[in-house]
Amino acid sequence: MAVPKRKMSRSRTRHRKAQWLKTSAPTTTICPRCKSHVRPHTACATCGTYKGVQVLDVE
Repeated sequence: MAVPKRKMSRSRTRHRKAQWLKTSAPTTTICPRCKSHVRPHTACATCGTYKGVQVLDVE
């Protein structure tokens, strides 16, 4: 197995780790029935519908 010859510098390590902060917010759509924010291709947790069909029992 390969072993690094030199220790990786702090600046190189931190430069790579700095890219983790540039993540984007998750995409959301609006439920046509209850107008709440929902992840795409997912049943609505508020009203329990998916593509206009009731798929979950929500109380």
